Amino acid sequence: MTKKKKSSGKRLSAQNLQIEILKFLLAHPKKQFSPRQITDQIRVENNKDSAEHALRQLVGAGSVTEYSDNKFGIALERLTRDDGRSAAEKSGKPPKAKEKSLSSAVEQERPPRYNPEGDRQPSLSSRSSSRKFIEGRVDMTRTGAAYIVSELLDTDVYVPPKYLNGALHGDTVRVLMFPAPPRRKGGAPIRKPEGEIVAVLKRANEFFIGTLRKSRKYALFLPDNPNMPVDIYVPLEACGDARDGDKVVVRVTDWQEGKGRVPIGKVTQTLGEVGGNDFEMKKILINQGFELTHTEEAVAEAERIPEKISPQEIARRRDFREILTFTIDPEDARDFDDALSFRELENGNIEIGVHIADVTHYLKPDSHLDREAFQRSTSVYLVDRVSPMLPEKLSNNLCSLVPFQDRLTFSTVFVFDQKGKIVSRWFGKTVIHSAHRFAYEEAQTVLEGKPAEGLMQLTIYPDLERALKHLDRLAKQMRRDRERNGAIGFETEEVRFRLAEDGSPIEAYVKDRKDAHLLIEDFMLLANKEVAYYIDKKGAAQQEVPFIYRVHDLPDMSKVSEFARFAAELGYKMKVDTPKQIAVSFNGLMKAARKDERLKILEPIAIRTMAKAVYSTNNIGHYGLGFTHYSHFTSPIRRYSDVLAHRILERNLDGKTNRVDKNKLEEQCKHVSNQEKKAADAERESAKYKQAELLRRHIGGEFEGIISGMIERGFFVALHDSKAEGLVEFKYLDDSYTVEEGNLRAVGRRYKRQFKIGDRVRVRIVSVDLQKRQIEMELAD
Repeated sequence: MTKKKKSSGKRLSAQNLQIEILKFLLAHPKKQFSPRQITDQIRVENNKDSAEHALRQLVGAGSVTEYSDNKFGIALERLTRDDGRSAAEKSGKPPKAKEKSLSSAVEQERPPRYNPEGDRQPSLSSRSSSRKFIEGRVDMTRTGAAYIVSELLDTDVYVPPKYLNGALHGDTVRVLMFPAPPRRKGGAPIRKPEGEIVAVLKRANEFFIGTLRKSRKYALFLPDNPNMPVDIYVPLEACGDARDGDKVVVRVTDWQEGKGRVPIGKVTQTLGEVGGNDFEMKKILINQGFELTHTEEAVAEAERIPEKISPQEIARRRDFREILTFTIDPEDARDFDDALSFRELENGNIEIGVHIADVTHYLKPDSHLDREAFQRSTSVYLVDRVSPMLPEKLSNNLCSLVPFQDRLTFSTVFVFDQKGKIVSRWFGKTVIHSAHRFAYEEAQTVLEGKPAEGLMQLTIYPDLERALKHLDRLAKQMRRDRERNGAIGFETEEVRFRLAEDGSPIEAYVKDRKDAHLLIEDFMLLANKEVAYYIDKKGAAQQEVPFIYRVHDLPDMSKVSEFARFAAELGYKMKVDTPKQIAVSFNGLMKAARKDERLKILEPIAIRTMAKAVYSTNNIGHYGLGFTHYSHFTSPIRRYSDVLAHRILERNLDGKTNRVDKNKLEEQCKHVSNQEKKAADAERESAKYKQAELLRRHIGGEFEGIISGMIERGFFVALHDSKAEGLVEFKYLDDSYTVEEGNLRAVGRRYKRQFKIGDRVRVRIVSVDLQKRQIEMELAD
């Protein structure tokens, strides 16, 4: 009996083992193999159990099919023709399983869990009035299950993995609700309601990053994104110049809805070197659903727009070119979508214009540019780059209010009397000529009376100085008025980075917010508020004029009460019985946090007790700002919400009334709100990556921090300078710890040592996982 030859290969990671197995099966599409046969053939040291686990992962992803006798083969072989070749090999068309609609799949599987008699649930084909459907957004969990977030329900709907039916994270779906779960004596349900997804109404993402695996007849794309659990079929002609094993971006062109069907895709970009800053930033954008480049059609359309402003266009606008106008922006800003003008009138009043880039002059409805801008809905600002909503020709050129160039604007113009009260307001199309571009830091030196020598030498410096100081005085007055009216002055710490030429972080620091920043913010708030009030008032006098409002609901009182108990633990007492008391208490907390660093940890937690601001046609006011009316009008270069506001306002000026379809506008509001959330997630993830990248160079280093959160296995520490958060696990401490209810404090069982949120600690960096953006710490003492 001869001994079996031992493998001379190496042991592979779980992911690489899956890739090698899939590559091998693609090369043998007509055959089936056992796990042992596969490990022998691909010559790796992984045992058959590892191979079997990898195979079952591929089965779950839809790439591989399990046959009898524990044998496996490529999933594309399931449909064969009489000549023995697979349909995919023969025609180049995407594979699909036996024709079976989603509804028939649902009919055959229905959970009996809520039915005490054990009867099957009614099939989708039986149209019973007892069945309830809802629509909502998919929020995936790490377990593979999901929660459906719906505006129609107070609680989320749980969907087990087997009832997702191809839905992915962020998708808008229709869900069949299962019978209501049993309730406790007090009336609360024992568990969350459950259901099954029966239709995907809108996909959240159609672009994915992953690995391309090519065979002789077709290619498969293996997504990196864990929220994309199935592989994508790519015809060879749709692979471009991508080679086997390349990291690529693929766009799904046909989702092939239905069980057993494989989505079809097209390679849109072959990426550079895997890993590193550039790759990770691109990956963040793609995983959040933002394309890396603008479409050829949109770019071509932008390039055809003439740069010269015609005399006829200038003649139909109010001309501000002879009035002192300037911009104030960050030092590294690339686009300038707002400017301020200042003029003292003969009667002693002051005229201030808030001038906003007239994007809608160039962005025509239903053009390629417009459709793409709506799809993106927002620019995305990562640490080291911007993914702009509009092509560069518009965002950095025609619509950018650069100095010494005539620019088209849409303006709100206010006249203030000598007491700082607005006595008149005007809205309309204008043309401006900016005389100076301030960076925030430069404007701040003027306000502090310490201007740079070069600035003082400008002939218009006296006028600029006088304008800035008048604007600052009015801004501070408006700020005081807002606080008296119930606005909450949250001042979150924004982390910025100094980067090397290769994009690696050199330093992290907290951005200062001084009077120059607040000045601009206050006048943008004024313009946004006044536009919303104008439209609402116009509708009140006649029939409602549907508009896109920026709304912020009242806080959840139960969350606020829990937060108040937590604040009391840190020694700060709050009154939170009414929304007005909440605003007063939160403003008091912000002021106290400037003197007591421990209380700063409460600020982000306080914000999480608030409702999220969203776009809506239903004006409920903006609680956080203390406004009854609010919109977004001032940033159309980077927000599509502002584009919609500009269009509606223009159609309702000069005595005209033009109403848009409110239902359609509400759908646009939802899309823009969702895109805004995804952009915020991308921006937050890029900052976390940079924080982890920075601390990876300081493993073993010690830092001061403050305990910012608690979980069962440890507590999080936020470092003072970089604000990076890491986990200190209890298992590495000198005792076993119990986290008290509310996750505010942990107490040692033996020595009774306590750790609570807000405590200052000194920690040592133990390890950093860049891919997971996780930092492991230990107490330095």
